[in-house]
Amino acid sequence: MIDSYIYVIIALLPLAASMLVLQVNPYHALVIRGILGAVAVLVYAVLGAPDVALTEALVGTMLAITLYAITVRSSLVMRLGVIKDESVEADEDHHFGQLMDELRTIFGKRHMRLELVTYTNMQALHRALLDKEVHATCSRAEHSDQNGAVPGDEEPSYHTTTRVQRIYEIIQNELSLPGTTLTYVSTPESGEKH
Repeated sequence: MIDSYIYVIIALLPLAASMLVLQVNPYHALVIRGILGAVAVLVYAVLGAPDVALTEALVGTMLAITLYAITVRSSLVMRLGVIKDESVEADEDHHFGQLMDELRTIFGKRHMRLELVTYTNMQALHRALLDKEVHATCSRAEHSDQNGAVPGDEEPSYHTTTRVQRIYEIIQNELSLPGTTLTYVSTPESGEKH
């Protein structure tokens, strides 16, 4: 007769799998994947398959979680190119700080982090966008081709350009900071410019 604790342990497998499928936060999903692997190892060990339990522990749990963690960490970054400016570095530009805080909040909801990449001039910034080094660029409106500044504004306005349609949609729907314009530019492979 099989002991009842085996049924309890086996019941944890579909429970952990359901939690994994329904998880929104990728970091929490990694933890739940580890729990699922540990439960599977326990089931295999209790049922008398130590070789399968060892394989599951090493490959199915440890290696898979390590690879998933590297993938999640590298793919959930939004790289934003900016012009290297002394006022930005010294945090003297209050409007730029507000814009970055709002962008961090917007992408934080999606478990993404905002990484600023600085460039020395506008040409290098534009080239980085076209070469896919960054997902988007942000510069003062007077530096960009389109002047979004309203005469008489004491706050500088910023122009953000992105090559990723989904990032454009997210920022367009959620950015509420006035004085900021947004443009979507398709990459050279598709040949169009919006």
